[in-house]
Amino acid sequence: MAEKKEKTKGLKTNIYQDLKEKLINCVYPPGTILNELQLTADYGVSRTPVREAVSKLEVDGYLQVMPKKGIYVTNISMNDVMQIFQTRIEIEPVTLKMAAPYLNLADLNMFKNKFAAKDLDISNAFRLDTAMHLYIIEHCGNNYIIEMMRKVFDDNTRIVIASKQNQVKIHDATQEHTEILESLISKDPLEESADLMKKHIEHCRKAALDYFCSNEISGNVSENPAYKIQLEKIGIL
Repeated sequence: MAEKKEKTKGLKTNIYQDLKEKLINCVYPPGTILNELQLTADYGVSRTPVREAVSKLEVDGYLQVMPKKGIYVTNISMNDVMQIFQTRIEIEPVTLKMAAPYLNLADLNMFKNKFAAKDLDISNAFRLDTAMHLYIIEHCGNNYIIEMMRKVFDDNTRIVIASKQNQVKIHDATQEHTEILESLISKDPLEESADLMKKHIEHCRKAALDYFCSNEISGNVSENPAYKIQLEKIGIL
């Protein structure tokens, strides 16, 4: 009996993780309507583990169950974009200072060399960007911050892929990443390294919001005075 329960629990976890990856990487893009029966057929399981995975992903904010209609993949709003970057700007410079004493010199040089590679394309640069930021965060020593920021970067990945920013060179941050890494390698004063991180994220925010303003959700901005005020403050409008 215990073995059966453990197997069932593992199945539920696997379905949740796989479906979550598909949502984050926009295999199922925002706005898609999913069918429960199709999901059960895809995973070769009964409805119960699929429903439990969907329920958990609804709590995570990726799905919305619509009775008699299907399972809706939630859209991305301008507010989502702004809140993600607000979180990153406030938290990442702090985590950098917390993590700095525990960062491995060989790892930092590895990231630096990868960013310097001539064959680094846009899509791989985006993945490397995420890996570098999470590497620093995961050495901060605070599990609550680490868990929160993993969720932030999951949502950040979804936004970048959904808006096709990983295919459009909206902001070449290679030099900024290199400067941050060199500062950490050289053991510059932590305030200097943290300031480089903050400026880098501010530049990414401006580029992302500028992209969104000029593309699919620009209408939302013009209709919401609160967004316009915030965008004016950071020089978008």
